[in-house]
Amino acid sequence: MFPEEPISPEAAIGRFLASLETPARILVAISGGSDSTGLLLLLSEALKATPDLSISLCAATVDHALRSESADEARQVAALCASLGIPHRIVVWQGEKPKTGIMAAAREARYGLLAEAAETLGANLIVTGHTADDQRETLKMQGKRTEQVSIGIADAVLFDRRFWILRPLLFSTRADIRAFLSARNMSWIDDPSNEDLKYERVRTRLQLSAEAGSEKDTRRAGQERLALASGGAEWLDRYFRLHGGLLGQVMPDGLKQDHAVLNYVLGRLTAVFGGQPFVPGTVQMGRLFVFAAGGKPGRITIGRVVFDLRHDGLYLARESRGVLPLVLKPGEAGVWDGRFKAKNGSGTTMRIEARAAHSSVIPMLVAGIEPPRVRAANDLDALDSCGEHGNEGEWAKVLPKAAWKRALASAPALFAEEPLLFPESVRSVDMTAHFAPFDRFLTRFDFTFADRLSAVFSRAPYAEPPLRSIDGKTI
Repeated sequence: MFPEEPISPEAAIGRFLASLETPARILVAISGGSDSTGLLLLLSEALKATPDLSISLCAATVDHALRSESADEARQVAALCASLGIPHRIVVWQGEKPKTGIMAAAREARYGLLAEAAETLGANLIVTGHTADDQRETLKMQGKRTEQVSIGIADAVLFDRRFWILRPLLFSTRADIRAFLSARNMSWIDDPSNEDLKYERVRTRLQLSAEAGSEKDTRRAGQERLALASGGAEWLDRYFRLHGGLLGQVMPDGLKQDHAVLNYVLGRLTAVFGGQPFVPGTVQMGRLFVFAAGGKPGRITIGRVVFDLRHDGLYLARESRGVLPLVLKPGEAGVWDGRFKAKNGSGTTMRIEARAAHSSVIPMLVAGIEPPRVRAANDLDALDSCGEHGNEGEWAKVLPKAAWKRALASAPALFAEEPLLFPESVRSVDMTAHFAPFDRFLTRFDFTFADRLSAVFSRAPYAEPPLRSIDGKTI
C-alpha cells in the first residue's frame, strides 16, 4: 500500500474495500476524534453505496479511564454508531495505571481490548484511523533514535497471532479527513492530551513542518523490508538449523551471505532466542559481525544470547543468567522469559524457572520437539535417566556437548505448588515457543520471515493477511 502521493480519504477507502477478502466483518476502532470518526463514516457511506460487497461493520471504543470526561465521550461515540445502525461496544481499561510509560502501556491495553471486542462482535479484522500525519510524526521520532530508514507505522499488523489490524487512511491527511467531516456537518471530539507537551508525539507535532519525501522514504523502506524478509526466509531454509527447540545453528556458508540479509536474520534470531521484542542496536550488531567474520572459535554474548563460533557454524542459545520465574495460577496464561507461552490447565499453581538452577530437573519438551543427538550424550544425565530417547549407540556425534548443555540450562523447568500432583500438573501445562519480536505485533513487512521461522519451530502458521490485493496486485 504505497501510493505515490497522499490520496483523498474517499479514494483510500474505495481502494481498501476492493482489496479485502470477502466476506469480511470489520471492527472500527473509534475514539471520537476526527481521524477515527472520519474512518467510520467513510466506511459506512462506501458500504451503503455498494451493498453487494459482503462486508459489514461493527465498532468499539476503548475508554482508557485516564480522564474524567472519557466515559461521557465513549457514550457520545456509542450514540453516533447507533444513529448509523452500527453495532458498538465500549471497553474499559481496568485496574491501576502505571506511573511511567503510560503511552506504551495504554497502547498494549488498547489493542488487547479491541481484540476482545472483535471476538465478541464476530469481526475478523480491525481498522484504525492512523493518517499520513501520524506517519510523519512517527518517522520524525524514530529518526531521532536511529540513522536507519524506518518503515514507520505499518499499514497492516497482525496482533497476538489473532487479528489483522489495517490502516486504510495511512496515506490520507488529517486536513482532508476533517474537510470530509465538515462537509457533512459532522463534529468530533478533541482529546486534550493531544495538546499535552509532556508527550513526545505532541512535541514532535508542534515542531514538525510538512517534509516532502517522507512518504517516499516510507515506500522505499517498506519495499526494502519486504525484500529482506523474503531473502531471510530463503536463508533460513538453506543455512539455519534448530536443535531441540533451544539451540540454533548457522551453517558456515550462512555467515558469508549478503550483509543486509545477514544483518536482518541475525538481528531477529537474536531477539527470538533472547526473548526480546526488539533487535539489538547498530553497535551490538557491529560487534557480532566482527566476531563472526573473524573466524576464530570463541563465544560472545549479545542481547541475552550466547553466540558460540565453531568450525561447523555459529551456535546461539539464551544465556542462563537473568531468567526470571513465572508463576501461573490455575487457568492463567503468560509468557515466560519472552520465549515460551504457557497456559496452566492444572488445578494447582505452577512455577516456571530456568533449568540451570535445578540440574536434576528434566526439561519440559516444547511443541513435541525431541532433544537433539549430541556428542558424548551419556554426559547428559537428565536426558539419559528418562530412558525415552534410545541407547547411546544410536546417538550420532552431531552437536558439541557444551553448546547443547548451555542451551539446556535455559530450558523451562516446571514446579507445582503441591508436589504430589506434579506428574499430572506437568501434563496439564501447555507450552509453546513464543517469538517476542513477532507474536504480539507482526507487520506485513516481516510476515514472510516470521512465518518461515514458525515452521522451523514446528509452530502453526501465522494468519494470512485478509487481503486479496495490495496496490491493485493480487497476492
